[in-house]
Amino acid sequence: MGNLTYFWPSFFVLQGVPGLEVYHMWFSGLVCTCYGVIIAGNCMVLLVIVLKPALHKPMYYFLCMLSMTELITSTSTLPKMLSIFWFQAGEIQVDSCLAQMFFIHASGMVGSAVLLAMAVDRYVAICFPLRYNSFFTGSLAAKMGVAAVVRATLLMCPCPFLIKRLTFCRTNVIHHTYCEHMAVVRLACGDTRINSVYGLSAALVVIGGDLLGIGLSYFFIVRAVLRLSSNEEHLRALNTCISLICAVLTFYMPMIGLSMIHCYGENAPLVVHILMAKVYLLALPPPLMNPVVYSIKAKPIRMKISKVLLRRKDSVRDI
Repeated sequence: MGNLTYFWPSFFVLQGVPGLEVYHMWFSGLVCTCYGVIIAGNCMVLLVIVLKPALHKPMYYFLCMLSMTELITSTSTLPKMLSIFWFQAGEIQVDSCLAQMFFIHASGMVGSAVLLAMAVDRYVAICFPLRYNSFFTGSLAAKMGVAAVVRATLLMCPCPFLIKRLTFCRTNVIHHTYCEHMAVVRLACGDTRINSVYGLSAALVVIGGDLLGIGLSYFFIVRAVLRLSSNEEHLRALNTCISLICAVLTFYMPMIGLSMIHCYGENAPLVVHILMAKVYLLALPPPLMNPVVYSIKAKPIRMKISKVLLRRKDSVRDI
């Protein structure tokens, strides 16, 4: 240890996909396509909800919040990822790295809270339909959104300061395409237990607490649905929850998988960590899947999007 030179780097180097540099251009095509779908899909959902007064309801306000968090997550990571694949521009300033880390994790926490709010919304709508309109108002949805942002900010603010107290002695190369909390902590020398414990505790508070709330909401929903008299009523009630269930699965599965890899996969090959990180951002998470899920399962949004697209198609024909 006496021969080690401790330093605080002025920048980190995002390595991309180590060992597969020859395929970076192919990866860039996939990332660029996914980013285009994410931007177009979520902006379309936002535009339709904002412009159509019939959709100015708490459930669709929550969907707007979810789309906003997805746009923030994607925009804070994917452009830098593309610059790595296209121009080998892997250097990122420390403050930019910490800001990227903050927005990635904070937006994920906000998305988790919004999914919990949507589950509570469905619980009230199905179990107390006569009280729904008086209880779930636009102001309540706004307050829940503000609470989600405040919680995420308070939980994530300590992370950059905890990282700045660390020292580095080996390398400043991050084997990822974005700055993720544990990936940066692993570069540090010395005792990093405080960072690891805090990161795990924050994840447990968000994932564990929100999943518990969502699970309880669906337990009461299922219990209420089973008390209905006809199968048609069963299907109608459950159909309102299918899109939300799909969103919950696509949101939490990659997050839990990435957390498990960080906690218990220290001996796993590096490529496993990298692939899980890419899956978390591209393959399954809400930024890519939620526009598809809600366009297919949410009939009001599907109808409004179809009308907008058909109207645009007719205007192009007239030209």
